[in-house]
Amino acid sequence: MGNPKAFLSVPRQEAGYRPVHERIADFSEVEQTLNTSDRKLQASRCMDCGVPFCHWACPLGNRPPEFQDAMYKGKWETAYKILSRTNDFPEFTGRICPALCEKSCVLKLTMDAPVTIREDEAAVVEAAFREGYIRPRRYERNGKKVAVIGSGPAGLAAANQLNRRGYEVTVFEKLEYVGGLLRFGIPNFKLSKSVIDRRIAVMEAEGIVFKVNADIDVTRLPEGFSAYCICTGTPQARDLDIPGRELKGIHFAMEMLAQQNRVLAGQTFAKEERITAKGKHVLVIGGGDTGSDCIGTSNRQQALSVTQIEIMPKPPMGCNPATPWPQWPLVLKTSSSHEEGCERRWCLSSTRFIGKNGRVCGVEVEEVEWIPSPDGGRPVMKPTGKKEILKADLVLLAMGFLKPRHPEFPENVFVAGDAATGASLVVRCIAGGRQAAADIDAYLSAK
Repeated sequence: MGNPKAFLSVPRQEAGYRPVHERIADFSEVEQTLNTSDRKLQASRCMDCGVPFCHWACPLGNRPPEFQDAMYKGKWETAYKILSRTNDFPEFTGRICPALCEKSCVLKLTMDAPVTIREDEAAVVEAAFREGYIRPRRYERNGKKVAVIGSGPAGLAAANQLNRRGYEVTVFEKLEYVGGLLRFGIPNFKLSKSVIDRRIAVMEAEGIVFKVNADIDVTRLPEGFSAYCICTGTPQARDLDIPGRELKGIHFAMEMLAQQNRVLAGQTFAKEERITAKGKHVLVIGGGDTGSDCIGTSNRQQALSVTQIEIMPKPPMGCNPATPWPQWPLVLKTSSSHEEGCERRWCLSSTRFIGKNGRVCGVEVEEVEWIPSPDGGRPVMKPTGKKEILKADLVLLAMGFLKPRHPEFPENVFVAGDAATGASLVVRCIAGGRQAAADIDAYLSAK
């Protein structure tokens, strides 16, 4: 490393977010970036550990010490080459990954100040696009064709890897735009859709064919392909089957998020179809990232108030002795959307929706307690009988997704991403797509 002791003198510096009053007025990306000099200093904090836990923690096996050393030395093209060997789309993960690598960084474990690996990753790929290091390449064809069903992160990664191995790849997407979860599930203020379009343009120039509005029945796959990769994600959201569910004004989170992204893409919707928080009291049920995205979107749509409730207990701040490394640290997460304004509450179970004239106007909730299980398993939920009614003109259900079930496929059909594992992280989907491409290549090569 160029400066193996920089972590002693250079403090961790995050780029931070745009001011709240400014960012809630638009849907542009909220995260800022550091100048080149400061970014190189942040890269210098990497100690090139003898046992780099960041390698192990990353589902893609990224190599932060190597690409950050090149970055610190000003070798941006080398840094990108190192990064792109393991990660097809660092422009996505550099923006929206929860940075498993940073949670395992030695500087996180010793002084709670990990290297800014995620931000450095984003800086490297942006420099690569800006300086023209990323150029379409042509690959020698092997005469075999592969179909990828679904164009989310897993499907794009599988297609990219198969194309580089010489296969003629066709990606089928049932919706009107390419991108899947990246396009429709993640708000623009976290991931600008121009970032997706920029990468798709490169992939098309390299020979990958994308077909949109192509709703493929996986039990009747299109003919003419040697193998198939199913990357259809987890389309079924978890529902809340309690009295009053039929009332108007209750929506799955993805209905609202996807529609808002379509509006920003120029589509229009009739007044009765539009899901908007403008002038409403919004209740988000579910405390995860999807719920957080609903909060940010509601604030930008000018909600009167936003409340987020979670059935689980409030996690501790900063450090949680119950989830020591190498477990994922279960601690309180405050996102950029939370900072923009919302009330957050925990240990609340929804018991019924309350309506007026066919529309939701409130939700009855009950406080619950979590009792440790005698056998050390999952804690047991105990209702307390303490009930109250929360005012709500719009209710958004953000309680996760059901793992999809698939029929028994022929041996030339492979499943990857959320379609295989259930709802997970974009970085794990990319890793799954890469693995599926390797498996398909091994299968067809053996043939």
